[in-house]
Order: sequence, then structure tokens, then C-alpha cells
Amino acid sequence: MKSKNIGFVSTRFAGTDGVSLEASKWAEVFEKSGHRCFWFAGKLDRDLEKSFHVPEAHFLHAQNQWINEQVLGSRNGRKPSTTELIHVLRSLLKVQLHRFIDKFKIDLLISENALTIPIHIPLGLSLTEIIAETDIPTIAHHHDFYWERVRFSLNAVNDYLRMAFPPNLPNIKHVVINSESQEQLALRTGISSIIIPNVLDFENPPLVDVKRTHAFRKSIGLEPNDIMVLQPTRIIRRKGIEQAIELVKQLKDPRYKLVVSHAAGDEGFEYAEWLKEYAFDHQVDLRMLTTQIADPWINNGKYQTEYSLLDIYPHADFITYPSLYEGFGNALLEAIYFKKPILVNRYSTFARDIEPKGFDLIVMDGFLSKKTVHKVREIIESRVRREKMVKTNYEVASRHYSYSVLRNQFSAIMNNFFVEPELQLTNESSGQPHIIYLTIDQQSQMLDRQLNNKATKSHIPL
Repeated sequence: MKSKNIGFVSTRFAGTDGVSLEASKWAEVFEKSGHRCFWFAGKLDRDLEKSFHVPEAHFLHAQNQWINEQVLGSRNGRKPSTTELIHVLRSLLKVQLHRFIDKFKIDLLISENALTIPIHIPLGLSLTEIIAETDIPTIAHHHDFYWERVRFSLNAVNDYLRMAFPPNLPNIKHVVINSESQEQLALRTGISSIIIPNVLDFENPPLVDVKRTHAFRKSIGLEPNDIMVLQPTRIIRRKGIEQAIELVKQLKDPRYKLVVSHAAGDEGFEYAEWLKEYAFDHQVDLRMLTTQIADPWINNGKYQTEYSLLDIYPHADFITYPSLYEGFGNALLEAIYFKKPILVNRYSTFARDIEPKGFDLIVMDGFLSKKTVHKVREIIESRVRREKMVKTNYEVASRHYSYSVLRNQFSAIMNNFFVEPELQLTNESSGQPHIIYLTIDQQSQMLDRQLNNKATKSHIPL
């Protein structure tokens, strides 16, 4: 198959949120297969020569925030002025999407959550119209749907949600990250999809820069004897970070320090302020990073900020992941990839899709028991038990969540979009039927040759 130009579209490709991280991994696999990847978003930290930055596409853009304030959390209808602004912004973004497609000669679009969760309604509408009007092959990569979030249950845009979140168009291949999403998508919309879980490059263990990791540890004020408990998530309510604070409190050792790797802001700062107060009241040393942490999978690890996830995980002694809800769970895979022991809450996707794979983890079921705290202390203090745990987990993840999963799925999707099957009736050596795959151009050329051959034999002029 010839190299294709692939255009990723979302509100943001920057930092270490799950959508940005997974898009980086997809791009890495595509590029290693010979394709070229380009980026469209309202916030970008990608290669400038491959990026198309449109500030109005960011979900935190002032106009989009005003729209969301008018239409989310209410069923009182929407005002004509709100509808008008939605379509003004939709038209602007549609023009910019056309320019993006034309500038980079895009063959395949990949929508990263932009057709899934309505945090930017005009972007979803403009993208839907582009896909319908151009018939461009599209992968809609869905991370979390609006019906999975309480904040979208009351809204004044149900007409737009049915139209574009997600759209049901023949040139879109829908990809979800867990089995529950697959079932709900089919039940609610009649749309079929395939499951591609989040992945990491388990075929190639992480390369750790020892000097940088020590510099990071020193920069947050940790002493050599301190035990670093890492909460590697954004500071939002569904991450359940108060359970990590409770764990450190019950460990009852001043050496334990809780470090949260991602900054607050995506859903406001109120939860972050409450966590600080909660930790102070429980005498827990809580350290929230204020600098942006980079995605190490951008440009093969050439990150642009002071530190990346590659610098944080190596010095963690233990990982906490007490999330209430996750579409999949990037931090869980990252902890396994860096061979770190982890405490995980049994959120629904974990219980249904991940736990049955046979991982060796410390698991809580909505609350932190004394037995669970004892297991955490035992794992941290027992090197033999810890090494056995992380080795087992790495082996299991390598079988189920490595880049090979992506490569196989991408191959099938690309063949579906760009290659057509041509049945050859006989195999000269065996006489058995077999199938080969030909591009549309190759089929056209074959048909021309067949017509010419028939014309020659029958003396029929063409």
C-alpha cells in the first residue's frame, strides 16, 4: 500500500491527557509503517511543520466556553443567539478543516474524541459536515461518550448530539476502547464498532535517563530516604485522589510523600484546593506539580518541556490509581510499563476488560480497607514480592496491550479503506481458489488488460 497522509483532529494535542497520549502512539505506529501524520487542534505541542493550529478549536476558547454555559446543565431550550454563535463557529472551523485537508493533502482523517464527547459542539458539527460532503475515509476514535458523563445528562443540544456525537456515516470506521462502550454505542445509535484498547510499546522497554530522573526527584524536594507514592493523573474528581491521600495517611510513616504528576485546570481548580485542605487536615505530605509534563511519545521521545513521564515514573516507589471511572486507563498501563507496583480501584472497564487478563495487582473495590493498606506496605517493603509482581504484569501486558495490537488493527482498517479484494478463481500451482488484494487503480488496469486481450482474440476494435 502506498504511503498515506493521515490527519489527526481534536480540540487539543498537548500534554499528557489520555487522548493526546494515545494519539501520539497511533501516530508513531502509522509513521513506522511509512505513513505521514499531521495535526489539527486548538492547542498543539507537535512538530510545527506538521501542525495546523486553530485557537477557536480549543475547548477552553472563550466563545466555546460561553456556548457550553448556555447549553449544558439545562433543558429550558437554547436561545437563538446561542444557535447563531454555534453556527458561526461551525462555519469558521469548517473552512479551517478544508484548509488543513488541502494543505497536507490528507487521505485519511482520524477524529480523536471530537465526535464523541461534546465539549466543543461546533467542532463536532463542522467535522461531521466535512466527512459527509467530501466522503473522506475517517476513523472516529472514541474515548468517552457524553452519556457516560453526568455533566452532559442535562442539555439543550440533543439535536446536535444525535447528529454528530457520533455521526452515522458510511465512510467512518468507529473505534472504541472498551466493550461496554461498544455495546452502548450499538444500543443507542445502531452504530457498529471495533475495540482497540489503549496500548504501549511493550516490545521495547523504556529508556531511562538517570540524570534527568534524579534531577526531577531533587526538583520536587524529595530526600534520598523518602518513599514516593505517585498519582499519575490529572486533578479531576473522577480520579478519586482523596483515596491516595487516605492510603498515605494510613501507612503512618513520614517518609511517604504523595506526588500528583499532572496539573489542575481542565475542570476547574476547586477539587485541587479541596485536596490540599484534605491532605493538610490528615497530615499527608502532598506535592502537586505545577510545571507541564510532556508526552514522551511525541517525535520519538523528543519532548519540549522540562520533564516528561519518562523522568517521573522511574523514581516512584508505588503508584496509586483509585479512579471512579475510566474509559480504559493509561496510567495503569504506564505503571506496568515502568515495572511499578500499583493500587487500582475496580472501575467498570478494569473489572470487565482488564482484570480477567490475569494481572497481579493490589485491588480495592470502592473503599480502602486495612487489609489493602497492609498489602501495599508489604509490597513496598518486600523486593522479592515486588519484582515478581511487576515481571508478571509486564508479560501479561505484552501479550494484550502492545503495539502489535495496533499494527494488526490498522492493517485491517487501511485495507478496508484503500484496498479492494479481487477473487482469482484458480491458483495455477494448486488449482485452489484464493484471494489477493488489489488497489482500485490496479483493478482498473487489470480490467483494461482483460478487455484488450479479449478484443485481440475476437478481432473486436476498441
